[in-house]
Amino acid sequence: MTHAMTIDLPRSEPAGVAGGAVRGLLRLEGLAAAAGAVALYAHEGSSWRLFALLFLVPDLAMLGYLAGPKVGAAVYNALHIYVGPALLAACGLGLASETAVSIALVWAAHIGFDRALGYGLKYPTAFGDTHLGRVGRNGR
Repeated sequence: MTHAMTIDLPRSEPAGVAGGAVRGLLRLEGLAAAAGAVALYAHEGSSWRLFALLFLVPDLAMLGYLAGPKVGAAVYNALHIYVGPALLAACGLGLASETAVSIALVWAAHIGFDRALGYGLKYPTAFGDTHLGRVGRNGR
């Protein structure tokens, strides 16, 4: 029988939370995603008024927290992962819908911007508990 060798690194964050350089890389990745989405949006020549109107729409998912932290985290996470905008963009490209592609790019830009600011995916314990660390009064 073989045993895998593991190395326990000192952690300042709870398990499941990115810390240190990894947190920084994830935030940088979010900034790159936001910048890329904005650049593609500009290249498409879509309306900046539409961009401004839609940019904060994914944050309406916070209303899910009115039903409690489990539901809130599920709804928030569903609108803050790149799968949604990627599927919408693919459908938009397949159907030749510039509007769908534009909305997908705004959505992706929002997610990247949130990540760059340190707002991560939520755990069902509380709104401030994210995969990028605690945010809010007791966090960063």
